[in-house]
Amino acid sequence: MGPGDTAAAVGKGLFAGAIGTVAMTVSSTLEAKLRQRGSSSAPADAAGKVLGVQPRDPAGQARFATVVHWGYGTSWGAVRGLLHAAGLDGPAATGAHFAAVWGSAQVMLPALDVAPPLWDSQPKEVAVDAFHHCVYAVATGVAFAALQSSSS
Repeated sequence: MGPGDTAAAVGKGLFAGAIGTVAMTVSSTLEAKLRQRGSSSAPADAAGKVLGVQPRDPAGQARFATVVHWGYGTSWGAVRGLLHAAGLDGPAATGAHFAAVWGSAQVMLPALDVAPPLWDSQPKEVAVDAFHHCVYAVATGVAFAALQSSSS
């Protein structure tokens, strides 16, 4: 696979990551409504710490959280494209993608002190978080496979 093929795979991955982000948004929004809970601010809090961004008011916090959510989910799609470029596809690629996305969150968010580590979290909350990330990885994988088959 040459540089052009890798770039094409990354581009398809970015598009697939946006589709995965749509799926995760739907699953987490429905779950939050069913459980009558607010949305998580941990990703935006982490990005704010890393970037030195502090929104001034609740509306700014909501906008920043939306930008972080969509930017983060879309950009992780590039990893799905790189997995393909490395020769990994299908369920193995989806599993590796899930492990990379969810695993990095489990390291990064506690390290930035915006979420507790797994061992300090309720098992149900860990399972719900893993479920939403699984929805993301599966939807991204399905979208990537569809993009690959349509261009073959």
